[in-house]
Amino acid sequence: MDFDLSDEQRDIRDTARAFVTKELLPLEEEFLRSGLVRLPRERERELQAKAREFGFWGMSTPEAYGGMALPALTQALIHIEVARTCVPFRFGGEADNILYAADTAQQEEYLKPTIEGRRLGCFALTEPGAGSDAAAIRTTARQDGGDWVINGQKTFISNGDDADYAIVIAVTDPERGARHGSTAFLVDRDAGWSSSPIPTMGSWHQPATLFFDQVRVPPGKVLGEVGAGFDLAKRWIGRGRHVISAHCVGIAERCLRMAVDYANLRETFGRAIGENQAVQWMIADSETELEAARWLALRAAWDVDRGADARHSVAMAKLFCCQMVGRVVDRALQIHGGMGYTKELPLEGWYRAVRAMRIFEGTDEIQRLILSRDLLRGFTRIGGHLA
Repeated sequence: MDFDLSDEQRDIRDTARAFVTKELLPLEEEFLRSGLVRLPRERERELQAKAREFGFWGMSTPEAYGGMALPALTQALIHIEVARTCVPFRFGGEADNILYAADTAQQEEYLKPTIEGRRLGCFALTEPGAGSDAAAIRTTARQDGGDWVINGQKTFISNGDDADYAIVIAVTDPERGARHGSTAFLVDRDAGWSSSPIPTMGSWHQPATLFFDQVRVPPGKVLGEVGAGFDLAKRWIGRGRHVISAHCVGIAERCLRMAVDYANLRETFGRAIGENQAVQWMIADSETELEAARWLALRAAWDVDRGADARHSVAMAKLFCCQMVGRVVDRALQIHGGMGYTKELPLEGWYRAVRAMRIFEGTDEIQRLILSRDLLRGFTRIGGHLA
């Protein structure tokens, strides 16, 4: 069994690492001092242009649209590298995966401009009463003449306060319910919906609440087929979970590196704190958990690449990785003592930010439900592909 990376994977990872080291890490001190929670849009675009010079543009975007079409495993390696900095950054050239269900006219209006960075969209599924239970959404879209009229509210929507259009999942057939009677719509902000930012304890995301009050859209704004919205939503959610796992690994890597360096540098009572067994055990536990998480995250991405039903391995990776990173950040902050609690280091920001990972894109409880159901109902064998 060969766990080594291919030459191509290693080269791409090293190039991503070089970009992070050259362009992002030097910005950390200024970013932390500024108190910003994200980069200004224009600054992010400048960095995306530099990343394009490094060869990174549209990692998951098909080559037909100018992207790299990288395998999920290679993308995971890149996400690990980018997550090593507290400067929030995402490579350009990407669009929501379900936008590829757009027809020709919609691709010209939404997909291509989004890939090129000229438009910004958001995916609107979650509602105040429908988080983990996405089938409980109540936002409706009813036909009125030739148009659809959307009413309802969406919440905790990433990019919701900045997006100029939203992919909205709404119930179009109340008798069939959301699971079998919902539809995806492409809704421009100019059509009349509004948004309000949601203050949160973490700085990773600035979600927003979206309000739809008699928002009228023409039939050409239906994404995919009428009644197939829930299937598109599941496809969108499934893509994000293994990416989150990779981010957790990257953050934990950086935190552990900081903890080791500080433990060798900081002295108390005449010796480095790294000589204390309590500190050594925190470092040892963190390294062990980090390594286990790394292989769960990469295994999930590998399952995606080989076309397997990856829901089980993705759920396992997200559950473990999101809990792991919280423990590693906590230990790293503890090792740094009072210095770790200050805003001069990224530890306190990560401490707050990573807590959200156990909630969004499927809570810990949902991942446990998936895993236990798969085993109890015989959908998955114990030991997976090695059984």
